[in-house]
Parts: sequence; C-alpha cells; structure tokens
Amino acid sequence: MYKYDAYDKAIVAERVAQFRDQTRRFLAGELTEDEFRPLRLRNGLYIQRHAPMYRIAVPYGLLAARQLRQLAYIVRRWDRGYGHFTTRQNIQLNWPKLEDVPDIYAALAEVEMHSIQTSGNCIRNITTDHFAGVTPDELVDPRPYAEILRQWSTFNPEFNYLPRKFKIAFNGAAEDRTALLIHDIGLAFVRNAEGELGLRVHVGGGMGRTPILAPVIREFLPWRHMLTYCESILRVYNRYGRRDNIWKARIKILVKSLGAAEFARQVEEDWAEIKDSPNTLTDEEFARVARHFEAPAYEDLRDDDAAYLKALESNRAFAKWVERNVHGHQRPGYAAVTLSLKRTGVPPGDITAEQMDAVADLADRYSFGELRVSHEQNLILADVPRRDLYAVWEAARACGLATPNLGLLTNVVCCPGGDFCSLANAKSIPIAQAIQERFDDLDYLHDIGELDLNISGCMNSCGHHHLGHIGILGVDKQGAEWYQVYIGGKQGNDAALGQVIGPSFAAADMPDVVAALIDTYIEHRHADERFVDTVERLGIAPFKERVYRGRELAHAA
Repeated sequence: MYKYDAYDKAIVAERVAQFRDQTRRFLAGELTEDEFRPLRLRNGLYIQRHAPMYRIAVPYGLLAARQLRQLAYIVRRWDRGYGHFTTRQNIQLNWPKLEDVPDIYAALAEVEMHSIQTSGNCIRNITTDHFAGVTPDELVDPRPYAEILRQWSTFNPEFNYLPRKFKIAFNGAAEDRTALLIHDIGLAFVRNAEGELGLRVHVGGGMGRTPILAPVIREFLPWRHMLTYCESILRVYNRYGRRDNIWKARIKILVKSLGAAEFARQVEEDWAEIKDSPNTLTDEEFARVARHFEAPAYEDLRDDDAAYLKALESNRAFAKWVERNVHGHQRPGYAAVTLSLKRTGVPPGDITAEQMDAVADLADRYSFGELRVSHEQNLILADVPRRDLYAVWEAARACGLATPNLGLLTNVVCCPGGDFCSLANAKSIPIAQAIQERFDDLDYLHDIGELDLNISGCMNSCGHHHLGHIGILGVDKQGAEWYQVYIGGKQGNDAALGQVIGPSFAAADMPDVVAALIDTYIEHRHADERFVDTVERLGIAPFKERVYRGRELAHAA
C-alpha cells in the first residue's frame, strides 16, 4: 500500500496544526459557526443529531493492520468504543467531542491517515474494487491509478470549491464491484483492438432525489491522459454546474440537461487545449506510485490443500462460510476472505475496538498486514492461504465476524439514519435489525438465494437504496417516520435502478412487507433465478398486489 514520503507527512502535519488552531478559535468565539462550517467540513467534521460525526478517509478502501489498531485506540480513548464503515469505504466516529477532534486528527497522522476532503464540495474519497490486485477477473490493478488521482485531487485549488460534492470510482475487473455507474465519474479499464490499455469514461451518475446511471462519454481514453481528461470534466462542471440550487448542483443534472453528447463535446473541446500538458502521465510517474502496490511475498501453494479439503467435508458450518464468504484469488493456494459486519443485532457496518484489534491480528498473521473495506460495509482479508482458512474462520467466529451471509438478505447495506444523522427523515438501523431478526435462519436465507437489501434514512441515499434488489427509503409524513419500498435495483455490469412499489409503510410493517415480497418471489421464481431476475421478468405488479392484498390501507399512506 502507499507509504507517505516526507512531502506527504509535512502536508498532513500542517493540516492538523491548521485545524487545531481553527477549532481553538471557534471554541474561543473568534470564529462564527458560518465561518467555521466550511473549515470543519473540509476536514470531515459534521455536527449531527446528538454529537459531532467525524469521517476518516480510507483511500480506495485499503488499510494496514497498524492503522486499524490505531483506530481501535482512538475509539477507546475519544469515542464510545466503536466505529462505522460506510458505503464510500471510509470510517466514521459518531460520538467524538469537538474539542478532542484535533487530537484525533494528530493520532491519525501518526499512522499516515487523515480526514482531508471527506466532506465539502470537493473530490471525496476515490473508491475501487475491494478485491483489487487479487481477483481472477482483473484486467489491471486500479489502485495505483486511484492513488495518482487522489494525490492530484487533494488540495487541487481549481476543484476545491465545486458546485457540489464529487465522487469518483475505478474498476479494473471484468465484473463491476464498485457501483461504478452511480458515481460522478466512473472509470473502467478496457483494452482497445490494438491491445492498448485505456479507460471507458462514465460521467453523471448519482442517486439522491434524481437517481441516474452514468452514461459513457468516451469509450476509450489512453491511460496516460487520465488526469487531463478528468481535469476537463471538472472544468466544464465547475463552469456550468448549478450553484444557485443545491438540489440541482450535482454533475448528473448538468449532464442530463445538456445531454451526454453535448457534455462530451464540451469536455473534448476543453481537453484539446490541455491533453498534452504536464499532467499527462509518464511511465516514471506511474512507476513511482505503482511500486507501492507490488505483490506480496506469496508462497508456492496448491488450491487442494489436504487439511482445508478435509475441514470442508467434515464441518458443515465451515463449508457454509466458505461458500458465502471466501472468494477466488489470482494465486493458487490463496483466497480472499470477507469478514461480515452484518451479524444480527448489530448495526450494519459497525465494529468495536476489540474487533478492530482482532482483525488487525488476523491481517498480520494471515494476510500480509493489510485489509480492505468494501462499499457493502464489510472487511476483507485479501491474501489468505487456503491452508489457514479454518483457523481464520475460528478466530473470526470467536469475535462475531464470521456470519456466512454475503449476498444474502441479512447482509444489509444501511446508513446511520435518524439515530445519528441530522439530515435523516427516519431511522435506518432499527429497520435493518428488525428484518435481520425476522430472517435469522441461515437455511432459509440460502433457500431464498442472492438478495441485496439496502436502506437509506433519507433521499441523500447513503445506503444506496436505489441499487438494492429490495430498497427501503425513510420518508417523513407529518412528523412521522414512514418507509417507501423499491424493488428491481441492482449493481454490477447490468446495473439498474429500483422502482417504488406503491404507498409507504409504517416501521412496524417492514418485516411483513419484506416477507410478502420474498413469498411472491418464491412462488414465481424459475430454477436458479434470483429475486431481481424474477422482478425483471414479471415486473412489479405481482409483488405490489401481494404486499397490499388484504392490508388495512390505513397502514399505508
């Protein structure tokens, strides 16, 4: 993973000192709330419903074991002993005291972490596939490119006050595991007919009040021009993006209003002036960054390790975990392992200090001291020898991180919602927990099969509810919390946005609503057909009819 040099360390140290002084001046009454707000937001600090919320950057979801241990220390000392991993691969603290945040910032800097540009109208954390560098279907490891773009975008003076927040994702594999099409810029690696490496450029995706899947504005961009082309995209957005209306300020609205072809024309026109500027990438610049992402010292191993195969045959619980939570690897004898943060009774994405320490130990012992964060709010050990999978499973099970539910209903993606967020219209976590408790039967979950459930507490869509096979959105109705239900969304290469099935429901009804949707699916599914495939084949009508049939319509408003 990328290691700070003297320049990086100096930048972060200066930012820590700067923010410490800004916080001191605010607490002393020398800065007003309006003056302090943009300063704290640029450093990831929100004022939420009950306390400040502090968002810490995890660039492209990659963490070192020592960094996770430092996070454990931080949440013990300055928070309530846990953190929350988000759908942007970051981690949030929900209970820090404002006066302690500069000390937290300094503690992060000790392990090459920070919270720079995790909020505000700037380029946020750049995300990638959580299996980057190890997945068998990979064309190219996107992490060096993401790091180059991160360095370019951090403190970039031209793009530090954009019309609205800006999100970028990379995908280097055949299968999209990054939710690429809901990003402001989505960059997918491809090869042209001559075998040259480049990028397919998507622009104008997003969720929120106007969910849009990003159209392609360039089918092939030579990789050397990645920075200059992104610069032109942002220059067009900066020039014409709506600054008069926060609801129309995202780049997706500009692309939609101009049309993808006209937006692309304007980008190409701007790019013609700068395409061969000093920001054109050289082999030397790529090599400078790429050396940080060289493969670890793998052993020569075999996939058919005898002890591993024996454990698979003799232990059903272990075999179920392997089936759901263990993934293929480029190297024989190795696997990637997902540690589930979706145990029933625990808010999705939450992890305790004790669990952080345990995962750090697992990473050091079994995965070259590194781990990943997925946008589905789980953790990944990317380089585990198959001979060690049983030991990893036992250790993960001992600390509550071995729930075998990847791809299943209880692997809920969920924002913090109204329990914490001041923007939320309704609570998310209690809905997730009620559904998990209702379906806390692994055999039944495996019978249901692949089903993604996503929950957002407001239209900002931090829970990606539009992409869920079943999506739930909290809405406010005359001061009461209600929930709209979407079905048919999906992520991946054939991403689609879900459709609302009808009037919203009270919180107490939600487990019954999900059960009715699943019953409809089970009655109508074809062999080996996923829930979302059945919805696509039949449309929403039979699901809607089943959910509302015989209900007291007073419960639906």
